Amino acid sequence: MSTPALKKIPAVFYRTAAGAEPVRNWLKELAAEDRRVIGIDIATVEFGWPVGMPVCRPISSRRGLWEVRSSLAGGRIARVLFSIHNDQMVLLHGFVKKTQKTPDSDLDLAMKRKREIER
Repeated sequence: MSTPALKKIPAVFYRTAAGAEPVRNWLKELAAEDRRVIGIDIATVEFGWPVGMPVCRPISSRRGLWEVRSSLAGGRIARVLFSIHNDQMVLLHGFVKKTQKTPDSDLDLAMKRKREIER
């Protein structure tokens, strides 16, 4: 009998002080197929950590921030920004990219949330 694979780094949603989970809410707004693709990519990181390109990479300009990279139908690209905290993958921010470069506003929001959980 085989033992089921264990998550090396379980994913958890960042939660605001008011109890909101912005990444979970963002995912719920997406089409079912988009959620499935992003979910598979997050699971790939959970079970295979550390994982490199093309699924995951560190954000070089932001220390301790990583991105899960998902290719969606229609040539769209989704990103879920996360950090590692208490041996968990904390999903900080998710968005569908509209430009080649990740906008500073998205990176700043993820870093703000990362600092919150580290306090």
